Amino acid sequence: MDRHEIRLSGSGGQGLITGGIILAEAAIMEGKNAVQTQSYGPEARGGASKAEVIISTEKIDFPKVRDCDIFLSLTQKSFDQYSKGVKENGIMIVDESIDTKNTNIKVYSLPIIDTAHNVLGKPMVTNIVALGVVAAISKVVSKEILEEAVLNRVPKGTEELNKKALEIGYSLGENAVK
Repeated sequence: MDRHEIRLSGSGGQGLITGGIILAEAAIMEGKNAVQTQSYGPEARGGASKAEVIISTEKIDFPKVRDCDIFLSLTQKSFDQYSKGVKENGIMIVDESIDTKNTNIKVYSLPIIDTAHNVLGKPMVTNIVALGVVAAISKVVSKEILEEAVLNRVPKGTEELNKKALEIGYSLGENAVK
């Protein structure tokens, strides 16, 4: 059985809920089963938020992540709040600004936010850069299908920017696993 439990976390407004929806959609487009759930802190924008996605070739009987295989965190607050429950052999992907002390799990610390803000000049594509990184490191969905799912979801007129964000994120992830 091929099953991946994924948690994407950050602060409200970083687009990770949309990221979770896109990831689940890409898995479904590949013929897999997927469920996506989300939660926000009480403060919505700025508070910790998470999106969880389970992707499996088998039937999914419970929609919540229990044993997290792949964990993404873009803020210290979301790391502190949601990093528990990641499997020992899991994948942890964090923005380079996060202090991951006290973890014995393999951590990929990458400039996700900086890339969106300073390389692309558009903070709104942070989630797409992050999705590219997650896909490149985990291979949970193919790059081509993920791009198709991204383009199905982004606002009209932003397709090229989002394609570039995904491409750059994918490159960051590929370079991290070399």
